Amino acid sequence: MRYTLLLAILCLSTACTLGPNYQRPSIATPQSFRAPDPLPPAQAGSLADLKWFEVFKDEQLQALIRHALEQNYDLRDAVARVEGARAALGITRSNQFPNFGAGGSVEIDRLSRDGATPLPPQFLPSQDRNFGTATLQLLSFEVDLWGKLRRATEASRANLLSAEENRKAVVTTLVSDVATAYLTLRELDYDLDISKRTLQTREESLELTRSREAGGVSTELDLRQAEQLVYTASERIPEIQRQIEQTEDQISLLLGENPSEILRGRSLTEQEIPPEVPAGLPSALLERRPDIRAAEQDLIAANAQIGVARAAYFPTLSLSGALGGASTQLSSLFAGPASLWTLTPQVTQPIFTAGRLKSNVKLAEAQHEISLVHYEKTIQVAFTETSDALIAHQRVRESRVRQEALEKALEDRLRLAYLRYHGGVDNQLNALDADRDLFQAQLDLAQLRLDEMLSVVQLYKALGGGWQ
Repeated sequence: MRYTLLLAILCLSTACTLGPNYQRPSIATPQSFRAPDPLPPAQAGSLADLKWFEVFKDEQLQALIRHALEQNYDLRDAVARVEGARAALGITRSNQFPNFGAGGSVEIDRLSRDGATPLPPQFLPSQDRNFGTATLQLLSFEVDLWGKLRRATEASRANLLSAEENRKAVVTTLVSDVATAYLTLRELDYDLDISKRTLQTREESLELTRSREAGGVSTELDLRQAEQLVYTASERIPEIQRQIEQTEDQISLLLGENPSEILRGRSLTEQEIPPEVPAGLPSALLERRPDIRAAEQDLIAANAQIGVARAAYFPTLSLSGALGGASTQLSSLFAGPASLWTLTPQVTQPIFTAGRLKSNVKLAEAQHEISLVHYEKTIQVAFTETSDALIAHQRVRESRVRQEALEKALEDRLRLAYLRYHGGVDNQLNALDADRDLFQAQLDLAQLRLDEMLSVVQLYKALGGGWQ
């Protein structure tokens, strides 16, 4: 007992805290992000350093993002989780401090003169008796000898920071989701415009073919082929309209509203793409991405829980004390003879728990290992997502440039094919083939323009931008 007391005094004087102190794991970060073309020398500046409204210049898109940041259900849920984690920290931290309370009672009895022990009037002049107590719980306190309460507070604080980082991650995802859905909507609008213009052109060509067929210049086969092109273009329009309406519903859900029509801003071809998309230093990704920082806070919390589990092996010292009074007359309840006080130190030491304490330590260590694996995986996922976005941005840009050249060539081919057909030099089949190829090339170009914009959105998200 003497050695236990000396050890307790030593721990109190040196703020003994069991369990390992947290140290950030050593992570090997690449010198640069992988990309098809060699990136310029890594610089501290990054696309993610820009505010989201500096990346997305469409005023209507900015309004949608602002609305989503106020009403989105996932973000509201994340905010509530932060408040819950803050309250949990307050509860856990309160265990480190003494608790005070007050209580009192008044008891009014009537004693019987004819009971099992008769009380004569000379001994008990009045049968009605008042008895009162009043106590002030001066002290209820567990002395944190082994740092169990401090480790629990450390874990709870890390849980709060993790919840806050998760909220930022939700903001990042929300900004990118709204931007992705809106840009997809504008691409569908562009597809619809191409389809309607193509349909109008093909209907005019069909009327011309009918006139030529009636005059014996064109064959019935030419007429049926012209009708096929008209039906193909008209069939695609309802499908695009379906996608537009469903995309609007998706945006409405992100905004936390009932399905409705979405106001448009700039067209697809008017959207601005940042001329440069610097990725920044790979090591900066560890500090910039909220999901990485949330995973690290989870690791800190798991590390602290090991100390909580190990502290259960050692004695627990608690103190309780009270000050008050007790009297049969309320008028003398606080008089000197009626006063009372108590002070109760209590020490408890687990002796045999059938392996429960040991298993709790192993469980805490296993949870720490799980958190470590999750932290390392989150970092690798971040590097992979950034590399994928850089690759997509460069490759899609190359495809878009080539597709623009193909579209111009097909426009000239279509013009020349119809000139030859109308001049009677060539048959209609070549003109119809050129028409089909141009229509598909225009749709493909619109998709590539969208993919290039979405690659910027994904790179911005992968670098951890959008939550500022």
